[in-house]
Amino acid sequence: MRTLKTLAASAVLAIAGASGAAQAAEPNKLFVSLTSADEHTQFMSMVLANQTMRQGQEIRVLLCGPDATMATDDFDGPTLEPAGRNAQQLLMNLINNGAKVETCAIFLPNTDYTEADLLDGITPADPEEVGAYMADPSVRFFSN
Repeated sequence: MRTLKTLAASAVLAIAGASGAAQAAEPNKLFVSLTSADEHTQFMSMVLANQTMRQGQEIRVLLCGPDATMATDDFDGPTLEPAGRNAQQLLMNLINNGAKVETCAIFLPNTDYTEADLLDGITPADPEEVGAYMADPSVRFFSN
């Protein structure tokens, strides 16, 4: 009988340990993929990414399509309230706080921009690396 109680207690502890391990694997990274030309959507995406970073999440941003110009000096987004800043300024805040920001792999080869035109801290994406990152179970996705 004592052996049965010991086995039962061990099983409960093993399950509790597995439960703790499952909690540790909860998503703690946010992959933000931006493709919208809408200025409010761009801005709010950056607001949410900054708020998520403040909550302790690792942030990685992929700028594609019309949003890729946010990676250059040519971005001309409006200053929006209540922040009194534009989406690119919020993007730079993410970079300055450790976020990884990339342009999609097809942006530079299909525009007149070069890597030299990208703002400091922004690089072209490596699709294989991005795919591996996206496959990580600790990554959540936000896309617009």
